[in-house]
Amino acid sequence: MKIKIKGYCISSNEIISLKKLATQIKPLYDSKKKYHKTLKAQVDELRSLQQVHYASDRYSILLIFQGMDAAGKDGVIRHVMSGVNPQGCQVFSFQHPSVGELQHDFLWRTTCSLPERGRIGIFNRSYYEEVLITRVHPEILRGQGLPDELLNEKTIWKQRYRSIVDFEAHLHRNGTRIIKFFLHQSKEEQRKRFLKRIDDPQKNWKLSIADIKERGYWDDYMKAYEDCLASTSTKEAPWYVVPADDKKNARLIISEIILDVFKELKLHFPKSSLAHRKELESIRKDLEK
Repeated sequence: MKIKIKGYCISSNEIISLKKLATQIKPLYDSKKKYHKTLKAQVDELRSLQQVHYASDRYSILLIFQGMDAAGKDGVIRHVMSGVNPQGCQVFSFQHPSVGELQHDFLWRTTCSLPERGRIGIFNRSYYEEVLITRVHPEILRGQGLPDELLNEKTIWKQRYRSIVDFEAHLHRNGTRIIKFFLHQSKEEQRKRFLKRIDDPQKNWKLSIADIKERGYWDDYMKAYEDCLASTSTKEAPWYVVPADDKKNARLIISEIILDVFKELKLHFPKSSLAHRKELESIRKDLEK
């Protein structure tokens, strides 16, 4: 089954209203069995492409996942990347910056975790937190030790958007392909998932009073996301707004998008040179003795 993904991509400088973008769409599967079959086929194909990606050692892939609490980021990473060779994939989750990290520019700590060529890097949250949570909570920004003249909230966000776009363009020019996903969840669906975390003892650890406090800033976060997505989605590093109220749908859409990017790279296993072929034939003769 081919899933249409064009409608989820945000155009450069597109005016966005998240209220007008769906958090729930018609299921892309007829049954739970069909869902598992489709996802397995996608994961198997991704596994094969990742092997070629690792062997060719030409590009690196960076997947960025953003979304509100309980949007399903962990689940997507776990299910979609389940078949990828761990040697070729690394996952990084970024929480509050440490004291040492705050001594550098806001892109520094994530730059240190960028994937090497032939690898897939996954950022569960990212440098985008520096134009999201810091915008909703400007007191965080004021506590980062920046010079006073840089703390003008009328200009700093546009400046940071520009830094991000320039940074991602630089990465693209050097062989890193960036795919960015915003898991678009409704406030009502978050409420339901929070309640499930309370009811399930094995998920109690996932919920705290701090999560509930952040929920109170929902509208502020949506505005921050709208400006961020519109300002930083480019042809080279696009944002995809993925309806996330149905976790299964979200996983199928995201895996299809990742597959499309791999296919666009037209990767192939390295071709052996004539000298290498002769060397292999010599090895064959020794092994067959």
